[in-house]
Amino acid sequence: MKKKRLIPILLLKNGWLVQSKQFSRFQNLGNPVTAVKRMSEWASDELVYLDISRDQTYDLRRNDLAYPNRHKIIDILEDVSKMALMPITVGGGIQTLSDIQIRLAKGADKISLNTKALQNPNFITKTAKEFGSQCIVISIDVKTIGGKAVVMNHFGQKATEYGPVEWAKKVEVLGAGEILLNSIDRDGMKTGYDLELIKSVTNAVKIPVIACGGAGEWNHFAQAFNETNVDAVAAANIFQHIDQSVYLAKKFLYEQGYPIRPADLLLMP
Repeated sequence: MKKKRLIPILLLKNGWLVQSKQFSRFQNLGNPVTAVKRMSEWASDELVYLDISRDQTYDLRRNDLAYPNRHKIIDILEDVSKMALMPITVGGGIQTLSDIQIRLAKGADKISLNTKALQNPNFITKTAKEFGSQCIVISIDVKTIGGKAVVMNHFGQKATEYGPVEWAKKVEVLGAGEILLNSIDRDGMKTGYDLELIKSVTNAVKIPVIACGGAGEWNHFAQAFNETNVDAVAAANIFQHIDQSVYLAKKFLYEQGYPIRPADLLLMP
């Protein structure tokens, strides 16, 4: 049976690791590199590292940390890749094929596209031809507006003409290899995933879908696996405040009979 994946998401904003709530409220959590080290030690299957900075300012405003104060996202990524023992998907600020090439050269295994893909859907095809579909993850941020699910752009602030199913089908045809599906309404709310949204998209496409937005307890991961065809579950905030969080989540899921890599083997040398 194909293994299900559990994927932490780390959000970087102007040099800080942050937690998010409905894409509008952010709380600083600290250094962007140390969290990667923890997630690696706790045996995450993969890691999604998203730069949600509105500008190109990166500054921890600390010079006494164990890690250097970087001022460019590429330098931060290089530090991160040295700590990561699992595949990394990197997103945020990607505009050109050169941007992708640089990120892959600095340690990324896959890249995530959002705004650029919506602005120029043909860019998905170009990237897939250049780097392979398996390298291209399309991030789809969805918000309910007037009772209708709408794909959002520009950090979740602007509505597009697409519904999530329509856009998911389109990106699959254009060459995307995977979809990261995020509910803005559930982001940081700890109320569980939007299962209807996930079902609508997973039933519409054949490429893998990663669900995100709303996880507040381990059982929310189980609900997503139980009630949808999702390939992986992802979360950000829940993994930041519990020691050995990824290990404990995997242990819970494995003991409940879900096709997760056995937790007892995860931390072996």
